[in-house]
Amino acid sequence: MATVHPFLWFNLNAEEARDFYLSVFRNGRALDAIEFTDFVGGTNRTVPHAIFDFELEGQRFTALNAGGVPPFNERISLYIETGDQAETDYYWNALTAGGGSEKPCGWLQDKFGVYWQVIPEPALRLMSDPDREKADRARQAMYKMSKIILADIEAAHAGRA
Repeated sequence: MATVHPFLWFNLNAEEARDFYLSVFRNGRALDAIEFTDFVGGTNRTVPHAIFDFELEGQRFTALNAGGVPPFNERISLYIETGDQAETDYYWNALTAGGGSEKPCGWLQDKFGVYWQVIPEPALRLMSDPDREKADRARQAMYKMSKIILADIEAAHAGRA
């Protein structure tokens, strides 16, 4: 049976990135690591490479240490659906620490350049309310945020903002 999992290509800090993610997620573990040297076409030299497999919250990831990579961008991101504001704050603060940056609507970029979206599940429910006016107010409130503030979305949904 085929499996699908994210493969993240880092410049020279894949192991550092893996260790950072393992420190952020409570249910994470390092899996296999392979280090090797490979010939790089056009350079006429060999360079060190490494592959680090790890698991976060039951999802397997592979991090490649290959050098000379284009930067990550928003077209592929990792999504964290949190249960409440405290969990949202935890992941937001942990992933922006040490050089990460905030982006609009619950998006952030960590210090390795990987994009994440951190959204509390209750906000998703409010933004999908069958009452489209309430849902639209909640969504419009989210558009003004970087880190999602659930209380502000709830207030907008209820017409109190």
